[in-house]
Amino acid sequence: MKPYNQKVNPLLVPYIFLVLLLYPFCPLGAQTFTRITTGPVVTTAGDSRSVNWVDVNNDGLIDLFITNGPSTGQNNMLYMNNGGGTFTAVTADPIVNDLAPSDGATFADCDNDGDLDCVVANWYNINNLFYTNNGNGTFTENAAATVASDLGFSETASWGDYDKDGLVDLYVTNSAGSKKNYLYHNDGGGSYTKITAGPPVNDAFESRSVNWTDIDSDNDLDLFVTNESNENENIYRNDGTVFTALTTGPLLTDGGKTMSGSWGDYDNDGDMDVFLANDQGNNALFRNDGNFNFTKVADTVSNSNGNSLSSAWSDVDNDADLDLFVTNAFTGSSKRRCFMYLNNGNSTFSRVDNTAPATDSSWAYGCAFGDYDNDGFQDLAVATVRFAGSDEPDLLYHNDGNANTWISIKLEGIYSNKSAIGAKIRVKANVNGNPVWQLREISAQSSYCGQNDLRAHFGLGNATVIDSIKVEWPSDTIEFFTGVPINQFIGITEGQGITGMNEPGLKIKNMLVVFPNPISERLTISLTGKDLSAGDKVIIRETTGNTIRELVIKAQTKNYVVDLKKYSLANGSYHVSVMTKDGAYHSSFIKME
Repeated sequence: MKPYNQKVNPLLVPYIFLVLLLYPFCPLGAQTFTRITTGPVVTTAGDSRSVNWVDVNNDGLIDLFITNGPSTGQNNMLYMNNGGGTFTAVTADPIVNDLAPSDGATFADCDNDGDLDCVVANWYNINNLFYTNNGNGTFTENAAATVASDLGFSETASWGDYDKDGLVDLYVTNSAGSKKNYLYHNDGGGSYTKITAGPPVNDAFESRSVNWTDIDSDNDLDLFVTNESNENENIYRNDGTVFTALTTGPLLTDGGKTMSGSWGDYDNDGDMDVFLANDQGNNALFRNDGNFNFTKVADTVSNSNGNSLSSAWSDVDNDADLDLFVTNAFTGSSKRRCFMYLNNGNSTFSRVDNTAPATDSSWAYGCAFGDYDNDGFQDLAVATVRFAGSDEPDLLYHNDGNANTWISIKLEGIYSNKSAIGAKIRVKANVNGNPVWQLREISAQSSYCGQNDLRAHFGLGNATVIDSIKVEWPSDTIEFFTGVPINQFIGITEGQGITGMNEPGLKIKNMLVVFPNPISERLTISLTGKDLSAGDKVIIRETTGNTIRELVIKAQTKNYVVDLKKYSLANGSYHVSVMTKDGAYHSSFIKME
């Protein structure tokens, strides 16, 4: 990470009372956090950079990875989640014994073996670090790999499957030296090819953040790169196997000293908007108007006059819209507060400054959201950098929760990459009597030096059931699920439906699963956590309630298959029930030719 020499900027004059008058339906400070003060996460000092919430040992509890990056080098940190809100620091693994000047990090299952691997970006013209997961949360360093063999001044990196071959590729940003960024194609079998042609690897800017995101909603991942020194940002449109550099429009002509880009559908209109954090002057919020057209939004989140480095979207109050957290550092001789903005539900935001984490002062760098105690509410970790020559512990905040409902969804690709990076999940529920669609995109980098939990979290307000879940896989497969209960952690495996459903605390709960959905011919029915038994009944009904077919299961089975061709079902929606001696289970499916 390059050194800073920056002027002091005045703090934003509070608009709290004005916003409260304009938006009385969204009380400020309505969501509270508790700062955690015990445990290794918050008592271990470091010159920290990246924050990554990742489940490295597949136990259903997200672990915490934090990088450290002084010029002399410093070990990175991995904290294993013990459950019950406590963590244990890993000390004897290669991933925490690097002694390198590290910045960003990105995790994904790059070899599709069912566990998360890692690349760490290093500055000061040394090689980056590549670690493969041994399957149990321990790691092997691969120093000879192509992705770890290019000297550079790297800021961060992100995995994304740009050619949709089921393997995640890697993009790395650089801010000094030749300034050219790196793109590595994943060839499978642990081999990578460094791409040398095209604008993404030949443009030379002081690049900081990178996001793989489907900007134009055509189901392939485009590249978005933020740049410093009043350079414009970069969008590289994905045209299949090549990229086209776009140069027009407000998002690409606004300049600035941009550190971080965070993409999220803050206005619930079905496409990805972007927030830019600037390390001098105002931040910026751009609304996606479709086809790579953006409008710069004049809102509280833009008029910050901060010195911002990283950012993260999450629905912290579970009211069915995305809120925003922004870090600040490197200004003058005083510590700074970070920014917390609650979404008012009408595409505007209110800044909160009367509760943690917005009341704490530090020099804060990377940040990320994740539900570390599996209670259905998004917690927050913040990395702190060296201040006045002294390293300080990082920050961890527990979300105190409220009465709103939620759903958390973990995807597993089969034809798509295993981590489902690039998949989009859309959830529809009735909130305050109105149907609301929300969108989340699975990403291996949610901001500069930040990676949110790969489980997609949706706040649902006062909804009592989820009307619809739509999953758009990178393989172009689309699946629908209806009538899903709230307040659950569920897993969806590509082509196999909902393969696991858990209450908070990971207690297994039975649920009727139907797949594929939509269906043209053969419908597979199963119950999570138990087999179907002889004598159980399967009943298919029209949405009016009329019974079309009642079938009796002849023998115990995990999956029961119904050949819909026998029953001449017209295209449309249908209900299906399974009647067992333990109770009735219900779902629905869509019939399409």
